[in-house]
Amino acid sequence: MSGVGWVSPSEHSVFADKATHARVYQMTSKACINHATYFLQSSFTPDGKTLLFTSYRTGTAQLFEAGFPDGEIRQLTGAGAIHPFSAAIHPSGDRVFFVRGGEILELNRRTLEERVIAALPGAQLGECSPDRKGEWLTAAIKQGNQSGIVAGRVDGSQWTMIPFPRTVIHPQFHPLDGEWIEFAGDPAPRMHRVRRDGSGLECLHEHGNDEFVVHETFLGDTGDLVFTVWPKALCRMNWGTREITTIAEFNAWHITPNRAGTLVLCDTNHPDEGLFLVNAADGGRRRVCLSEASNQGSQWKTSRYALKEDFERSRSEAKSGALSWMEVATDTVYGPQWTHPHPSFSPDERLVVFASDRTGHPQVYVVELP
Repeated sequence: MSGVGWVSPSEHSVFADKATHARVYQMTSKACINHATYFLQSSFTPDGKTLLFTSYRTGTAQLFEAGFPDGEIRQLTGAGAIHPFSAAIHPSGDRVFFVRGGEILELNRRTLEERVIAALPGAQLGECSPDRKGEWLTAAIKQGNQSGIVAGRVDGSQWTMIPFPRTVIHPQFHPLDGEWIEFAGDPAPRMHRVRRDGSGLECLHEHGNDEFVVHETFLGDTGDLVFTVWPKALCRMNWGTREITTIAEFNAWHITPNRAGTLVLCDTNHPDEGLFLVNAADGGRRRVCLSEASNQGSQWKTSRYALKEDFERSRSEAKSGALSWMEVATDTVYGPQWTHPHPSFSPDERLVVFASDRTGHPQVYVVELP
């Protein structure tokens, strides 16, 4: 059985990582796609007691939650399929933002009631990203031939579209100044910023297609940016001066800093040596555990962004319609995204959530940090 509010038994098990002997909790086991929220958001509620994840166990992408470490699993959504990586938990923990079709919605975790925050007919929307206080939201948008970002209040007011001439992904509010939004243009040049009222649009780093800048985010409360030049280096950009410095030279992939900005959590690929914690001051790193994920995506074998011919080849291989940054399940250029670990911290930063298809199906895992 299934449906909104349906509760099923725990799927929890525990094992020791083969490389580091860290304790790893496997939180899901259904033979289907299961994964945590996107690496730019925490999958845990602020109290650390509940883990949010997306699962296709009912046939479409829906939100579920599980008590950590071995609590029951509860289905949170059940209408049309959601954007599988769109969920973001409100700082209070009592609400979850997510995307379904051309709508941004809010889910009350207690009552399971949904409220439409913004409706954008005919639009494709990326993942939600709230500001630090949970008062504003932003998301990437593609509506007809127009790309850009949308931003507005959680109460549904003051929503506006900020146009951009190329595909946009991963908009994020500055953690210390919620007037600013950083976002990625695809392909190069990658990093841009704009005020949430649409003013002050500027490129932060001019570069070409052969400098493969990816997965930029804020370095915690430092307010600076941290990003990967794939597959060469983990780098930092000063938000004020735009000075770029190298933290470490290695194949850091998806990155998530701790709140203080002293550590950067990452996965690796080509080769996949596991998940690592990197010291932001000196680049020293230590392995957390293995991922053993398949890490699919042909573009990660190269050191440049995908071009038109890469996507045309991907469409042919996937035997699907036109691919976009929304269609994460069929994209063989950069995905499928559910084959990537996408690690993120728990609120107390003592645990790391990640995904792995090591069993043949993507499952959700939590590993303890020393």
